Amino acid sequence: MLSYQHAYHAGNLADVHKHALLASALDYLTRKDKPLSYLETHAGRGLYALDGAEAAKTGEAAAGITRVEGLGWFAPDHPYMRALAAVRAQHGAQAYPGSPLVAQALLRPMDTIQLCELHPQEFSALRTATRRSGAVLHKADGRDMALALTPPTPRRGIMLIDPSFEEKADYTAMPKLIGHIAKKWNVGIIALWYPMLASGAQEAMVRTLRRDFPDALSHEVRFPPAREGHGMIGSGMFIVNAPWGLAGEAERLSELFASL
Repeated sequence: MLSYQHAYHAGNLADVHKHALLASALDYLTRKDKPLSYLETHAGRGLYALDGAEAAKTGEAAAGITRVEGLGWFAPDHPYMRALAAVRAQHGAQAYPGSPLVAQALLRPMDTIQLCELHPQEFSALRTATRRSGAVLHKADGRDMALALTPPTPRRGIMLIDPSFEEKADYTAMPKLIGHIAKKWNVGIIALWYPMLASGAQEAMVRTLRRDFPDALSHEVRFPPAREGHGMIGSGMFIVNAPWGLAGEAERLSELFASL
């Protein structure tokens, strides 16, 4: 929805989960001397300030990336930390990368980046954040562009689908969308992030995805609500054609999140 702004949630525990897995996948893919495509359907603004008014209002970053860094969850050479360090070196110690800047920090000049964002203000900020990356930006609905952009060139690559899920229709639309993308781009890594809600709104979607893609990596972590009455109690990643080794990182994250 156009009302959603991720600045209030950047760096929360769901971002930690999502970005740790995304960075690990990109790290593996870039070890091979072949170009790849990175596509994202709901890119947001790309760059966030953990000391901004939005982050201070919710406290989600303090309970997320700030806390887990203090706990030493990730070694300095972990790809997630390498991406975070690169963004901080350029934008300051309180900067936090959204998925586009995680990808930008880890990808190579030979790789291509295509990002979709519909919100006018978020798109403008995204354009500023990625202006030196060579990324191709699309001010368009991500679900429509996901089909229009696949299969990409090069065909080797990954697509992150990360809607806000503020529209209930997203839960029924995602399995159909991923099914269509997989038919068009059978070698592509398709990664869907979704919230785990106390209401269980995501459960039917996840059952359908697991039925349709029984070999996919389906990973969920739980964590305490960010504040009293907050409906999100965990984070999920469903990854079709997950790269080798990612299941091991997912298992490690499960142990870490269970310790909270």
